[in-house]
Amino acid sequence: ILHRICWCCQLRRGGISYDSADQTALYIRMLGDVRVRSQVGFESERRGSHPYLYVDFRGLYPPSTESVSPWGCRCCRPLSFQRRLAVSPSLLCPSSRLTLCFLDDDYAGQAKCMLRKVGSWDFDIFLFDRLTNGNSLATLTAHLFNQYGLIELFQLDVIKLYRFLVLIQEDYHSHNPYHNAVHAADVTQAMYCYLQEPQLSSSLTSCDILLGILAAATHDLDHPGVNQSFLIKTNHHLASLYQNTSVLENHHWRSAVGLLRQAGLLEHLPVEDRSNLEMRLGSLILATDISRQNEYLSQFRSHLDQDDLNLQNSAHRHLVLQMALKCADICNPCRPWELSKQWSGKVTEEFFNQGDIEKKHGLEVSPLCDRQLDTVPNIQTGFISYVVEPLFTEWRRFCSTPLSHTMLSHLGLNKAHWREESDPSAKTKPQGNQGS
Repeated sequence: ILHRICWCCQLRRGGISYDSADQTALYIRMLGDVRVRSQVGFESERRGSHPYLYVDFRGLYPPSTESVSPWGCRCCRPLSFQRRLAVSPSLLCPSSRLTLCFLDDDYAGQAKCMLRKVGSWDFDIFLFDRLTNGNSLATLTAHLFNQYGLIELFQLDVIKLYRFLVLIQEDYHSHNPYHNAVHAADVTQAMYCYLQEPQLSSSLTSCDILLGILAAATHDLDHPGVNQSFLIKTNHHLASLYQNTSVLENHHWRSAVGLLRQAGLLEHLPVEDRSNLEMRLGSLILATDISRQNEYLSQFRSHLDQDDLNLQNSAHRHLVLQMALKCADICNPCRPWELSKQWSGKVTEEFFNQGDIEKKHGLEVSPLCDRQLDTVPNIQTGFISYVVEPLFTEWRRFCSTPLSHTMLSHLGLNKAHWREESDPSAKTKPQGNQGS
């Protein structure tokens, strides 16, 4: 049985500064509200003493006696971050009946049919999550590990792999409207689409692919449903721990490494190799910090302008992986309208929930978080104009393929939809290739 112990937060004090007048940077500030620099190395996170017990096999073993949570249902659990996980002997010594087919062949018919088209850009992750009974992230990631042959290449233990995937899925907060396991599954599916692009598929190593999938699956691990500025102004201990620097991204990375180590997925590898993989995983996850968008975009654009990207160079391949993960993380506006609209409603609801909390406690309401003043169309139009379009325009320069053109086509159409909803009297004829 997986016993989930949740440790209460300790609040500590931190500061923040920002010094850019650039319009794009200003909009990014509204989303992240802090300009940051990455850090490396590990520091243990402080924990409180209030336990939270949660049990869920997700079908891994036959039903057994479950312990009742003292906090009630999962959606009512207190806000927490790094959690210790105690694993019972039955999970440490799983039955030999579980084999590789458990990961890839034991799906319902419709879910299995969907996985055959996992590389399609119109893949409906919401439908897939329903078909897998809320297990879209573990199911999809396991399928991709099998499809790429990563289990054999890295000599991974199948049971340890699935235990790791279950731990990942369970460490996402299902009550978050947006930053939950379904979002992580969507990003992982998008990352797979990018890894299949000709320039990448012919150049990436098996290690690059492993890191790309792991980073996509864990990039928002244990996200609390509030942004970085909220953690800073409420003096949360994580803001102090990471010195107001990529607070959430650093936490996602450390959480991912913690689960990797607990599951023992890579324990058979040499220590130096494990350490290198963990650091590279962190570098990818830290790249998803929206407040560093211009930094990464400028570097990528510079290489494209000079036409000197060499994918035989490991540093250049890593930069491309970072850009691919950044694109996958914010690709919702590039999806077909029906999918994009659902994601827009979910992310905006999460913003508004944060604003409601801030109002309740007498805090200044963060930008884009006031449900009385902000609207989904206005938020999405600004996000597309200042964040998404510049990134995907450069991605198309690098990877001029049918997929990159399709994404920009959807982006232009979706932007026109939001403008029309924002101002119905000023209807604009949608243009399919608005790339900037």
